[in-house]
Amino acid sequence: MARGVGMPRGKGFRTPKQKAKKGTLKRLLKLLFTQNKWHIIGAGICLLLAGITGVANSIFLEHIITLIDIGVRNGLDAVWGDLISIFIIMGVVYSTCVVCNFLQTRIMATITQKFLHQMRTKVFNKMQSLPIKYFDTHLTGDIMSSYTNDTDALRQLVSQSIPHLFTAIISITTLLIIMFSKSIWLSLIIFMGVGFMTMVTKVVGGNSAKYFVKQQMSLGEEEGFIQEMIQGQKVVKVFCHEEQAKIDFDKKNNRLCEDATNAHKFANVLMPIMGNIGNILYVLLAFVGGLLVALKVPNVSFSGIERNATAFLITIISFLPISKQFTGNVSQSSQQINSIVMGLAGASRLFDLLDQPAETDDGYVTLVRCNIDENGVITETNERTGKWAWKHPHKADGTITYTELKGDIQMFNVDFAYVPERIVLRDVSLYAKPGQKIAFVGSTGAGKTTITNLINRFYDIADGKIRYDGININKIKKADLRRSLGIVLQDTNLFTGTIMENIRYGRLDATDEECIEAAKLAYADDFISKLPDGYNTMLIADGANLSQGQRQLLSIARATVKDAPVMILDEATSSIDTRTEALVQKGTDMLMQGRTVFVIAHRLSTVQNSDVIMVLENGKIIERGSHQELIERKEKYYQLYTGAFELD
Repeated sequence: MARGVGMPRGKGFRTPKQKAKKGTLKRLLKLLFTQNKWHIIGAGICLLLAGITGVANSIFLEHIITLIDIGVRNGLDAVWGDLISIFIIMGVVYSTCVVCNFLQTRIMATITQKFLHQMRTKVFNKMQSLPIKYFDTHLTGDIMSSYTNDTDALRQLVSQSIPHLFTAIISITTLLIIMFSKSIWLSLIIFMGVGFMTMVTKVVGGNSAKYFVKQQMSLGEEEGFIQEMIQGQKVVKVFCHEEQAKIDFDKKNNRLCEDATNAHKFANVLMPIMGNIGNILYVLLAFVGGLLVALKVPNVSFSGIERNATAFLITIISFLPISKQFTGNVSQSSQQINSIVMGLAGASRLFDLLDQPAETDDGYVTLVRCNIDENGVITETNERTGKWAWKHPHKADGTITYTELKGDIQMFNVDFAYVPERIVLRDVSLYAKPGQKIAFVGSTGAGKTTITNLINRFYDIADGKIRYDGININKIKKADLRRSLGIVLQDTNLFTGTIMENIRYGRLDATDEECIEAAKLAYADDFISKLPDGYNTMLIADGANLSQGQRQLLSIARATVKDAPVMILDEATSSIDTRTEALVQKGTDMLMQGRTVFVIAHRLSTVQNSDVIMVLENGKIIERGSHQELIERKEKYYQLYTGAFELD
């Protein structure tokens, strides 16, 4: 849609530079649980069992060493039965761990994809309910990032980071209980090591997360630049801009490379540091434990005080692999920092979009099919009669009245501003009777397109009134209001599908014959018939396989098949050559019979046959009248027409 004067500029691509808002994780988990309650309970049980059984080796190791020690002194026959029992139990435990890990992986895959499906559906549905202002103030890449970067970051968080952290918490808690039950002395050494690991994670991981955010920002800028270059390749080549484009790309690519290098440099160095801290702790535990045994220091645990040196030595031997497993869990958990930061930032942005206020609609007057008898009495019907009426329920007395849809539009003292500090329309009043053709001319930013934006309620007026068949348009439901309007915008948008499907886009119940007739009226049938597949020709990339003029003709045909009583043509012939324009003019003249038509044009030749021409300047109507009347006045329109003053 063409941008009106004073309309806010787009904010650009949303990038992960914002931190996740407070409460994002809580909201995410609540939404995740609400939508996948039983799956999450099942996955939680599997994760719990996998976490506990995953540390079972630390429980069995001390028993095995003790039995072997007894077996060495008293013979293996004395302990063989106990060893076999332990091995069987270990086999059952580890089998349970494998099964639980398999099940939780499958369940989390289902949860993740179902949740992302639901989130994409929510975001898309929300997008359909947003006002036009949102799309006028946000770039396409900004909105698309919700479906790509943000959802991918969310996928990583839900499918990997959250399950891993849950399992790690269970494992670490279980290992802590086991360690304190074995030796408080050795557990305190572990705590000192974990404190140091936490400090390292905060410093190194924090820098890593910071650069990962910068990497995403640089990536977004580079992707946006590449998108612009692909779309504007003709312009690039026409102006021989290839070398400068390479230089500009190199700058953005170098910035991305630098940010990505820093991000992965910190991320990649974290794991080796944590691993080596774990190794140092392992050696330190062995040294301190041996020293405690040598000095005959009694072992202190939750079970009490043990003075047996041999038993303490066995405890130390079984404690070492526990410490390795503990520090390994802490180390692996630290690797999830980046995914958590990015995932929560992505979730925060998705929630920001979902929290955007939807387009408000307080209208209660609806558009219905009707029959009109010879006395002018209107009755509602579900049959296709070709006649429409406004169904107006009156809240005061509960009665319902019907007003025939004619296309009578009036504006009274309308003021409007896209932003409060810049008034776009000032005290605009006009009327358009059914069958009249009203043309708006004036320089860019005069407010021509803004008037049509107010008629279809893309924006609501600040002051004044707009009446449609005598009804204030604020009382008409927006969907019904727009159903009564046929619009051809300056910027043509076609959709992936056949030509027939694109023409039918204006009215889904239109027959093939009606679509073909509409194409003939718009003089599009001639070029369509010459295509290899005719009306079944597939359009891709916004109709890139057609010329700009052909795309505009299809846009006119799409509005024609809608058969609306009011037509708005916003520079509808701007991309059509003079000869085709003359043909389209004949078609639109036929189309305009009995309809109210608003035309916005820079080519004054296209508005000469209008019933009324209105000249706008700085948001005000400074002249109005027919072509001949305005020529005779020899004012602004005369200057425009004779070339004494040109539209910019």
